[in-house]
Amino acid sequence: MTDHAADFYAAVALDVPLARSFDYRVAGVLPAVGERVVVPFGRQRLSGVVTALSQIAPDFAGIRDIESAPGDMPALPADVLALCRFVADYYLAPIGQVLAGALPTVFRQPKVWSGFEAELAYAAPDVEALLATLSARARKQRALAEALRQPRRIDELRAVASDASRWLKDWQAAGQVITRPWQPPAPGQVHTGPRPELQAEQAAAVDALGAAQGFVPWLLYGITGSGKTEVYLRSIEAVLQRGQQALVLVPEINLTPQLEGRFRQRFPEECVVSLHSGLAEGERTRNWLMAARGEARIVLGTRLAVFAPLPALGLIVVDEEHDPSYRQSEGVRYSARDLAVYRANQRKVPVLLGSATPSLESWKNAREGRYRLLQLKQRAVTGAVAPKIELLPTGRVYMPDGIHPLALDALARTLNSGGQALVFINRRGYAPVLSCRDCGWISGCKRCSAKLVLHLSERRLRCHHCGYEIMPPVACPDCGNQDLQPLGQGTQRIEDILASRFPETPPLRIDRDNTRRKGSLEAMLAQVHAGEARLLVGTQMLAKGHDFAKLQLVLVLGADSGLFSVDFRAEERLYAQLLQVAGRAGRAGQPGRVLIQTHYPEHPFFGALVRGDYAAFADEQLAQRKQLLLPPASHWAMLRAEARQMPRAMGVLKAAQADLRAAGITVNDPVPATLVRKAGVERAQLVLSAPQRGVLQQALDHWLHSAQIPSGVRVTTDIDPQEF
Repeated sequence: MTDHAADFYAAVALDVPLARSFDYRVAGVLPAVGERVVVPFGRQRLSGVVTALSQIAPDFAGIRDIESAPGDMPALPADVLALCRFVADYYLAPIGQVLAGALPTVFRQPKVWSGFEAELAYAAPDVEALLATLSARARKQRALAEALRQPRRIDELRAVASDASRWLKDWQAAGQVITRPWQPPAPGQVHTGPRPELQAEQAAAVDALGAAQGFVPWLLYGITGSGKTEVYLRSIEAVLQRGQQALVLVPEINLTPQLEGRFRQRFPEECVVSLHSGLAEGERTRNWLMAARGEARIVLGTRLAVFAPLPALGLIVVDEEHDPSYRQSEGVRYSARDLAVYRANQRKVPVLLGSATPSLESWKNAREGRYRLLQLKQRAVTGAVAPKIELLPTGRVYMPDGIHPLALDALARTLNSGGQALVFINRRGYAPVLSCRDCGWISGCKRCSAKLVLHLSERRLRCHHCGYEIMPPVACPDCGNQDLQPLGQGTQRIEDILASRFPETPPLRIDRDNTRRKGSLEAMLAQVHAGEARLLVGTQMLAKGHDFAKLQLVLVLGADSGLFSVDFRAEERLYAQLLQVAGRAGRAGQPGRVLIQTHYPEHPFFGALVRGDYAAFADEQLAQRKQLLLPPASHWAMLRAEARQMPRAMGVLKAAQADLRAAGITVNDPVPATLVRKAGVERAQLVLSAPQRGVLQQALDHWLHSAQIPSGVRVTTDIDPQEF
């Protein structure tokens, strides 16, 4: 902030559901654009971000003053502000909510961050003058003053003198010590750990990436186990040698620890930080600040990391770019993958999208030349080949435990030979539902139109949508029958079945339910890598990114549920999921085998999966989408309405339907959402489509600004919707 003489007025973006900034008078000191300020808003005090400054007074009476500028957060740079404005315009979202989502939680609060002092550098402009004020016998104070010849952090100064904070406060008041945001030393020579020899395809990809200048979008299409991560590492090494930063996005939190460990092993002298919602707030804030200062030269994170301030950005990597987790499903519904491409273009740096099963959007861009395609068709380990995928037809087969007899035999042979096996079922809990066979009662959620999942080990019925949970009833609530039965299978039930079948090899279950405690997932994965756990049961947490050297067999249960869905993307996502989990087997040179139980072995989908030619599958899917005018061959948007009563939500959407049809776009009839009720709220949706995305956005933006939405109804927009 700087002193000023004339009156200034600041436009401040606040975390409220209104698509505008709010004007305030600057009192005393002029904030920078992008700086955090605290302002009065009604009867509240809110934290906001300055988006513009002006000396022209707003045309309304009663303008209020900015209350304070905490100074605990560096001003957001121009490129991050521009990125947030793009998100607000593209996804039709309030700019204040976009900016709030780009910040650590502590900077969204009106109070000063308590950890601010640790991020300051203290220095004495005139050390000799400071020493002259100190007694010759005040040895600790004089040592502290000597240390202030160079900018120092508080933790360094406390190591010199335990009372450093008290003395520094007095010296600051006397003007003998100043503070400023900590700036890291300039990066030096890049030192790397051991590096494997590159395969020919990997080397060609690294050379192509190294020769790229400015903005170039690359799609790295490589089979599982082909060494895509090594290509990332070599490309990042080149970026570090130029003194720049690299941003690496991963789809899920559970993938960050192992990838961060691999980066630290390769670059032992570099500052590597993670950014994701699973971090403690203090840790996330410090990591964010290190990225913003340029101190962290490798920033690894989930979708929210795409907004991180990076002054020396040189490369963006999006691993598993096809993954739906890159799409924010609540609040501002943005795609971090698409924003990564936009930001790379904005900063004129390369962006590398990697996947064994690229999204059809990225595949289309590569086929049409908008992205440059790199391919890795061979596994990186010499002699390793893609696992063999086999189907186990379940029709007319007696399976009392839900597992095919041939699958049980394969598991036994693998375990007896000392290998590892993974049983994959993408469903948590013991059983999807508890049922009464006499009257047909099933355990439904009182707040959602969903079933309560039985978690037997915890003796709970739990809704996986809203979190509602109860104890299982001892008798049927409708007819009193005490013989209630679990229907279907989840990871807990499969764990129990395998424990009884293979008592000498206790299964290790890995899912979201038993990895909630910090460090629990890492401890379980360490058991797997050490060979201590040889029989694994898991969900999609184990389907991607993991390199289990001894894993020889993968058994997939419940795959058929993904074949029949109202979502036209279901087969694309199922193919990606199954190919990803199949790719965990046979990665260290030993043969890998994948067994998939299905009641529909003749379905064309499984034929394409067994052939393993994803390119042909993707091309066929694109042709179908083009014929049916489905994304990415056309552009879709969705209006969602929520209310306590369905008629009120539908009424708003019917009015929108009539208004939007006049805009010359295709407007379908409003319908209830697939999950009609969630957390006690009824939900409906209206799908819109047009050949050009801009036409959709313009029509929706006009409607949002002119519509009269009744109280009690919440309307949100979803551009490029991924869920129906």
